[in-house]
Amino acid sequence: MASVHREIVIGRPPAEVWDALADVGALHTRLAPGFVTDCRLEAGARVVTFANGMVARELIVDVDPERRRVAWSVVGGRLSHHNASAQVFAEGSGATRFVWIADFLPDEHAAAIATMIDHGMTAIKRHLDIE
Repeated sequence: MASVHREIVIGRPPAEVWDALADVGALHTRLAPGFVTDCRLEAGARVVTFANGMVARELIVDVDPERRRVAWSVVGGRLSHHNASAQVFAEGSGATRFVWIADFLPDEHAAAIATMIDHGMTAIKRHLDIE
């Protein structure tokens, strides 16, 4: 199984970053505008449209305010298995460490998914970082 693990530090308090991450239906406006162009909620899931035109249906597995963690699973499409999570941690001096982990099959999609996650992290940092 392939796994992609990425971390960034955002110059904004964890509570504010968590507030954006936990708003699972507003990825395109609150967390990663430009990377995500549309997001609509369905029962237990969200349908996400990415800037590259790809559309994914993501089951929302958990939104855990105590751990500041959101977990989801892409269903349908080219992957036979997908689970991912994003989590927010305090990173001293009022900053936040944002961690995104994705596990999926088949392994052959690792480079493409890693690139997408890298673009997503760039968009998140650009949108949320206080300069």
